[in-house]
Amino acid sequence: MRIFATFRGALTLVLIVLNTVLWGTPLLLLALVKLAMPGSRLRESLGRGLIVLAENWVSTNSAMLSLTGALEFELRGDTALKRGEWYLMISNHRSWVDILLLQTAFSRRIPFLKFFIKEQLKWVPVLGLAWWALDMPFMRRHSREYLEQHPEERGRDLEATRRACEKFRHTPTTVINFVEGTRFTPAKHAGTGSPYRHLLPPRAGGVAFVLGAMGDMLHATLDVTIAYGPQTPSLWDLCCGRMRPAIVHIRKRAIEPWMTGGDYGEDAAFRAGFQSALAALWAEKDELLGRLQAELATKDA
Repeated sequence: MRIFATFRGALTLVLIVLNTVLWGTPLLLLALVKLAMPGSRLRESLGRGLIVLAENWVSTNSAMLSLTGALEFELRGDTALKRGEWYLMISNHRSWVDILLLQTAFSRRIPFLKFFIKEQLKWVPVLGLAWWALDMPFMRRHSREYLEQHPEERGRDLEATRRACEKFRHTPTTVINFVEGTRFTPAKHAGTGSPYRHLLPPRAGGVAFVLGAMGDMLHATLDVTIAYGPQTPSLWDLCCGRMRPAIVHIRKRAIEPWMTGGDYGEDAAFRAGFQSALAALWAEKDELLGRLQAELATKDA
């Protein structure tokens, strides 16, 4: 059985790679065309075509994983979503499987998922071009120490990101943020002294940055909780068919006006209020995640 699982895992990885080549090759070719096109209208049209290719890549991956029974999950909560709206998605982060799971769960239900990416990564060979072509928003954030030495730069990071996000004003967009900043492990949980049983402490700065840059465009926040049960699967577990059914729970939350207009970096009162609001949300998520994991453990027993 172990040999069969290993063979299945290797075959699944090969199929994912082939699928990436199938859709990634025309995507990169169109990206080069987009790079060479100065006209904004042509770029917008090419951008829509590039998103279609990326969605087809996701759909094909999802179909392969569903066909083999490797990826099973239940979608719960506020599932009445629209492709024509703008969302900020915040989620806990347990495994590299999370990305495939979220892509599959939300494929063609909402706009294609996009990540804020550090400005420096724009120059990564091949991937940087693909991210740029798919209009992934690149963000530039100076450290507090740098800003203390260069006070004239204060506020420019956010303003530059706002300008970069203007392209989304006429194109429905979903920006995703893994608020813990890294994958949950027991060692990290202990090391951070987390006040939550099942989560790492939330990093409020990234969420505040997105809301500050895109707040007037966004319709709602999608508060997503991923539950795997007693054992968090690795990507290899998924490919080998060893992943148990998961639960993806959605809470659609309104964005309060005060959360989009403050200066998280410079306004101590706003920062404290934002951190407090996110901590309260995280406490709710921790309680929900505990219930979902207990439910999955009971089914697995």
